[in-house]
Amino acid sequence: MAKLAHAQWSSRMTFVLAAAGSAVGLGNIWRFSYMVGDSGGAAFVLVYLACVALVGLPILVAEWMIGRRGQKNPINTMAELAANHGKSPAWALVGISGVLAAFLILSFYSVIGGWSLNYTLSAVIGTFNGQDADGINALFGNMLGSPITLLLWHTAFMVLVVGIVARGVTKGLESAARLMMPALIVLMLVLVGYGMASGYFGEALAFMFRPDWSALTGGVVLAAMGQAFFTLSLGMGIMMAYGSYLGEDVNLISTARTVIILDTVIALLAGLAIFPIVFANGLSPGEGPGLIFVTLPLAFGNMTGGAILALMFFLLLTFAALTSAISLLEPVVETLEERSPMSRTVATLVSGIAVWLLGVAALLSFNVWSDVLFFGLNIFDLLDTFTSKILLPLTGLGAIVFFATCLDKEESRKELKMDVYDYSLWNFIAKYLAPLAVITVFVTGLI
Repeated sequence: MAKLAHAQWSSRMTFVLAAAGSAVGLGNIWRFSYMVGDSGGAAFVLVYLACVALVGLPILVAEWMIGRRGQKNPINTMAELAANHGKSPAWALVGISGVLAAFLILSFYSVIGGWSLNYTLSAVIGTFNGQDADGINALFGNMLGSPITLLLWHTAFMVLVVGIVARGVTKGLESAARLMMPALIVLMLVLVGYGMASGYFGEALAFMFRPDWSALTGGVVLAAMGQAFFTLSLGMGIMMAYGSYLGEDVNLISTARTVIILDTVIALLAGLAIFPIVFANGLSPGEGPGLIFVTLPLAFGNMTGGAILALMFFLLLTFAALTSAISLLEPVVETLEERSPMSRTVATLVSGIAVWLLGVAALLSFNVWSDVLFFGLNIFDLLDTFTSKILLPLTGLGAIVFFATCLDKEESRKELKMDVYDYSLWNFIAKYLAPLAVITVFVTGLI
């Protein structure tokens, strides 16, 4: 098979938007908000910010550097870099686990993306208007209980994702990032503006940024560390794949800082958009996963201008889901394209159909297959647990250990444009601190 000419990002800015789009997903808006609510507010936020800087940054840079050095899909990249440095071919398992994680995550992520599409339509037609708590709970429960409804929206979401990814790096990934990321930010700022005018913005600020250190337990620290790791799309093969399209002129450290700042700011803005609405309506911020699909629709349905706010919010959620979903499909497509005779379009269709089929099994676990359990978990929860607690930590750990112990330190120092002192500190964090943090999250997640 002839060697493919590897695609490249057209500019650093489009790469930043695409990488930030991958990082900014349901994890920022849905998971981050309910974890802040569940974990005591500001204490969680401050630990999370520290973990992003000390754990997220070095692993993100490591994955980008590995991808840029290899200029191939994650599996080939790990195999060839290991061979070039005289290391075991078993390092290819890091690439395999990353691509597998992306594939498995997208299968159930698409189901949740379908929920967001469904709720966007519900906002348009005014379904939430005047509903009480029982009505909103019934809407969510009826959606989960209907395999036809879930299948329709899961399919619609995957069609959008496949359509974008099939167009390639420039026409697909870049075009989507240039359109959806600015739209996402504008919608977010409008919602924060509403929160500022609601009269409860001060309560939201205090909840998120005035720490109650008595709430800082070991569980909160571990939750913050886990969220910091997962929010940046680490351990999924995504950042290796995106790094493979990266030119030598891009400064990895400064670009990683930009992406992390953008990702973190959007997560914090999501909290500042959501919690004023929650407090203004006398609702609890600690509602867990139901915060987005139960608590907020109840608030939207009983406030002035709630229909418009609901539409903006669920459009925002859908854009965030799409930017992450296209990044999840990309390493799978890149691997198929480079390791088989398939064209980009065929590889995307094959990958998309396979993901869609597994997603069908995941959505059926809410209704007709609810009694089908593996290790006490339904299919949806099994996919979530296996990826978040096993594949992602192991893949991220493999990437940072390979970076710190297998790549030539002097070459890495020059590529990162660091002096000897700064690189010594960086190497200590990458070699010891970040792996120890990931191992801690991994082990405690299994207990």
